[in-house]
Amino acid sequence: MFEILIYLFETYVHNKSEISINYESLTNDLSNIGFQKKDIYNALLWLKNLSCYKKNSISPINLASDQISTRIYDPEELLKFNVDCRGFMLFLEQLEILTLDIREMLIEKIMALEDTELNLEDLKWIILIILFNVPGYEVVYKKLENLLFNFKTEIIH
Repeated sequence: MFEILIYLFETYVHNKSEISINYESLTNDLSNIGFQKKDIYNALLWLKNLSCYKKNSISPINLASDQISTRIYDPEELLKFNVDCRGFMLFLEQLEILTLDIREMLIEKIMALEDTELNLEDLKWIILIILFNVPGYEVVYKKLENLLFNFKTEIIH
């Protein structure tokens, strides 16, 4: 299921392809590529449920305005989010890329994924997908995209 989400994001969203959503055609295309029907259905349902957050219109808040919080993960979440993933989410909160609301939505959406444990690369893609789909977060999405894809290593002498 996760591979389908990444494929859809890379193929249609990140490459800025024009897409009119015809679920039957999209399901057939994904099936022809080799994805299983059950995984296709679950991925499309996951994306559809993500669109519900658009209706609730989560608004960006300024984390610097006394929005300090320590997230305690329950045992099931600890199985899904390894130390690297939890540390990266905290890092993004400190950079004001993730708000508390978006962090909680992110955790909820990741817990809905069938995969047992995420690695850091998977988490980065999921955060991009979620930020791309939340209205009002276009600037935050671009900030994270630049952080992840335009990272340049410089040699310090």
